[in-house]
Amino acid sequence: MKEQYAEQLKGLCCIEIRGESCANCLTLMPILQELCQKRGDIRLVHIEADYSTAELMEEWEVTRVPTILLAEDGEIFARCAGFQPEEILEIWLDAKIEERKNK
Repeated sequence: MKEQYAEQLKGLCCIEIRGESCANCLTLMPILQELCQKRGDIRLVHIEADYSTAELMEEWEVTRVPTILLAEDGEIFARCAGFQPEEILEIWLDAKIEERKNK
């Protein structure tokens, strides 16, 4: 299943796992788009949590939506579950990416 997303997950990615009828997911989407565009070094990938992605959700241990994963070349290195305000997300995103660069 992950192979299906291999091309999208190349490089540094912010993966938003969302549900179709999730109000928090819909609210989060434009916030993440703006944060990723502002940074310029990370690509945003949206994946619906549904029956077609159930195997992937299990592999990535996603138990709720929204879930945000940070990955580099498909390797997940940070996760955040539930809705977070823009200020918190920006701090989290910056800190986790900086932490990854310093390893």
